[in-house]
Amino acid sequence: MSLFFVQYTYAPDKSAQRDDHRTDHRAWLSDLERRGTLHSYGPFADGSGALMVAEASNLDELRSFFDQDPFARANLLEQVTIREWIPVFGAFAR
Repeated sequence: MSLFFVQYTYAPDKSAQRDDHRTDHRAWLSDLERRGTLHSYGPFADGSGALMVAEASNLDELRSFFDQDPFARANLLEQVTIREWIPVFGAFAR
């Protein structure tokens, strides 16, 4: 399994719509956490987006998970950046 950073950049003009989908979005995140796919997640302090640390077999599998996010399905994200990460030290190092 590989670790990935997933960074969301929110579409600034869709803040109210994100509020409408936030409960479903957080339930979806909680489900991924329960399944061991998502290790950490949260919004940036300035409200511009969010960062998640996720685990998957490969990039395609991870993208298929994140395509199901209620924010993504409602087209509320300006950009999604996914990068594989190889931690050497710290809590995520293996």
